[in-house]
Amino acid sequence: MKTILIVEDVALNRDLLVQLLEDNYRLVIAEDGAAALDRATESKPDLILMDLSLPHMDGWEATRKLKADAALSHIPVIALTAHAMRSHEDRARASGCDDFLAKPIDETLLFEKIASYLGN
Repeated sequence: MKTILIVEDVALNRDLLVQLLEDNYRLVIAEDGAAALDRATESKPDLILMDLSLPHMDGWEATRKLKADAALSHIPVIALTAHAMRSHEDRARASGCDDFLAKPIDETLLFEKIASYLGN
């Protein structure tokens, strides 16, 4: 079973993602950018869903650090964020995010993006 790291500080959003994904993926949870780095190192997920507005270390910085780590840089990162403007997407991609999805999450599009990276 493929592993997805969900990085989300808002419990409601986190719970929604867990409900959508728990039947098909092993899920690892982090509530801030610093914890995301720890969980990614520990679990070596197949994909990361990264919120960008996070406490302690935001998703932009966490993604830059992930992509700078040779052991983690291959892991696709999809930004899931309420920052929905084109400039936010450009900034997310410049930080290393492989893809971008604005909140509220379109479930169909989320599943399509996940499948495109995980091949299922």
